[in-house]
Amino acid sequence: MAEYFKEVTPLTQYDCFIFFAREKIEFDFPVHSHEEFELNLILNGSGVKRVVGDHIGEIEDMELVLIGSNVPHGWLTHKYKHKENTPKIFEITIQFHKDLLDPNFLQRNQLFYVKDLIEKAASGVLFGKETIEKIKDRIISITSNKGFYSVIELLTILHELSVSSDMVLLSNDVYRESMANQKGDRLDAILKYLHDHYDTDITHSQIAKAVSMTEVSFSRFIKKRTGKTFVDLLNEIRLGQASRKLIDSYATVSEIAFNCGFKNLSYFNRVFKVKKGKTPNEFRNDFHKFGKKTII
Repeated sequence: MAEYFKEVTPLTQYDCFIFFAREKIEFDFPVHSHEEFELNLILNGSGVKRVVGDHIGEIEDMELVLIGSNVPHGWLTHKYKHKENTPKIFEITIQFHKDLLDPNFLQRNQLFYVKDLIEKAASGVLFGKETIEKIKDRIISITSNKGFYSVIELLTILHELSVSSDMVLLSNDVYRESMANQKGDRLDAILKYLHDHYDTDITHSQIAKAVSMTEVSFSRFIKKRTGKTFVDLLNEIRLGQASRKLIDSYATVSEIAFNCGFKNLSYFNRVFKVKKGKTPNEFRNDFHKFGKKTII
């Protein structure tokens, strides 16, 4: 069974954040997770592979990603090759406690956009080149501000990122919604039901009844809140579970398909290819090129 490296960062309970800056010609740290939030800036890394949750992608020359608490992530050398007399990869990592931005603090009106960004980080947030160009020097020089002022600078950076117009969520929005855990929200109840029963033969009428809605109202509600039909929403949840099982187990593709509620293997392969851009076997092989991870 494939495992993730559970990193214990050097950030102590008395620190607000920790900063790392390093040059390298390869990535040798395995896919991992940790309690802390992480803001990662990579320069000169074209061809490096990014892994965030069930997302896998290849980065361009610049990369800036915000990772939420306990989200598996890593960057791997992949196609990158350092050429003589060219700049090495330059990586900046800022890790900060998940309770640095207390939920009660984030309820203030002035922090609306930062709160939204922190919630989105549960999916991993990728920022575009325009934002990177605007903010990278501030990230690189954050420790030139001492003590209290460095914390203010971190908050300012997070605010600037929160109002950027070129952010992309790396994991699917259903995953993000399920992590948000908005108490009393009917959508949360629906998502919880789907996550708890994705491996069964869920019907439209069955779940509508479970959340005390008519089938017509249920369909309209799902479409309005998620932009998806019930079938598309259920498939997305099942594909998310299947992606994780492809990574975390040695079960066959057909076993995983059936265990995730797909009754037809051809249909599973087809919708997986449409969503992920590759077949289940290609997805698994691509991921496991990165080697086995160890929990500590």
